[in-house]
Amino acid sequence: MAAEPLSVPVLAWYERAARDLPWRQPGVSAWAVLVSEIMLQQTPVTRVLPVYAAWLDRWPTPADLAAAPAGDAVRMWGKLGYPRRALRLHACAGEVTGRFAGRVPESVDDLLSLPGVGAYTARAVASFAFGQRHPVVDTNVRRVVARAVRGQGNAGLPSATRDHAAVEALLPADAASAARFGVALMELGALVCVARTPRCPVCPIAERCAWLVAGSPAYDGPVPRPQGFAGTDRQVRGLLLDVLRAAPGPVAQDALDVVWPDPVRRSRALDGLVADGLVDPLPDGRYALPR
Repeated sequence: MAAEPLSVPVLAWYERAARDLPWRQPGVSAWAVLVSEIMLQQTPVTRVLPVYAAWLDRWPTPADLAAAPAGDAVRMWGKLGYPRRALRLHACAGEVTGRFAGRVPESVDDLLSLPGVGAYTARAVASFAFGQRHPVVDTNVRRVVARAVRGQGNAGLPSATRDHAAVEALLPADAASAARFGVALMELGALVCVARTPRCPVCPIAERCAWLVAGSPAYDGPVPRPQGFAGTDRQVRGLLLDVLRAAPGPVAQDALDVVWPDPVRRSRALDGLVADGLVDPLPDGRYALPR
């Protein structure tokens, strides 16, 4: 008799163990799903939740955000990190409003045409907002598949072709079930099949996990190198933006100079913010968030 599809126990587990996340609720708008997916890029759920709620309270539709200054989006982004995402989301709202009559498009190709929407985000929105059948692969999904299917303790270096094919092979044929399974697989990686101390005794697919069956062998292959933060230009950029977000209007150079003692690194970070469109240099020598 053929083995039960992996999706069956994972979906059953998800029904009883899923977190109560606002972007996963029935009837949530495609815009809300898109906002959540962009905010969740490289950012933990706990940090996203309050900003997500405030963002949608202020800008419940793409047209609402498109009508606001870009600087308001940067200010509202707060401490989520990678603030260029705020600008891209603002630009995305403008594109949705202008090109798609205010409705987030359904097709992956149309979603990919939006600013800040890459392969993962396009498939995630098409699947989670519109119930389409697409392999949606994030870090958590890659880890579950690496362990359960390939018998590796670590997913190793990403490969879009390999990763998408591996998840595609696990998806149920029915589109709605496939979309639900995509979410469930992510949750399994986030809550049970975690990176450092997987909770194998409560895993719904422990008996079928190739890595666990093999005795949980140590992984000795290549892994992505983690990015540092302390003392980097990213940290200085964040400190400069903190000053601008906290100010009611433009700020003078001396208000920015106090955030970091090294003038070379501070100047490089500020120049980078200007080049990225996150900061506007004014004719009088002051700086402001983009208009």
